[in-house]
Amino acid sequence: MISHEIKINFKEYNTLKELDKPNYDLCAEAVKAMKNSHSPYSKFRVGAALRLQSGKIIYGSNQENAAYPSGLCAERVALFHWGANHPDDPIEAIAVTAHSDEFEILQPVTSCGACLQVLAEYEKMYNKPIEIFLFCNNGPVWVMEGVESFLPFLFFENRLIS
Repeated sequence: MISHEIKINFKEYNTLKELDKPNYDLCAEAVKAMKNSHSPYSKFRVGAALRLQSGKIIYGSNQENAAYPSGLCAERVALFHWGANHPDDPIEAIAVTAHSDEFEILQPVTSCGACLQVLAEYEKMYNKPIEIFLFCNNGPVWVMEGVESFLPFLFFENRLIS
């Protein structure tokens, strides 16, 4: 038997103010994106902002629907918009934030597995990690270099990609 250990590394900042200006601004764009959340059922609003290599910002917010599971997470809204409209402009970073009308969020909310899997495929397309910023209002900021920090055994099969 062989025993393996997986470790992840990420940076934690106490507040958004500790980030450099481009990353602070990206997080501010995620807050703006969150305002377009359609979350009347959960009252849990999520916003995502992608910064592309060109500097363009792509927005996404969670979109709920009474016919579960017809809704979609903020991350995939932004990622699929990018894939449909800007696939030749690589993603450099994504910022994700959340707010609840029902309770205070005290630490960053991580992306779901489906969103991480989509992000992983786009990283593989360009063969480089995407910087991920997760944060909440008045709380810490977590920064990861690529999706493998979340999914060390992500599903990927090179023969499925042309």
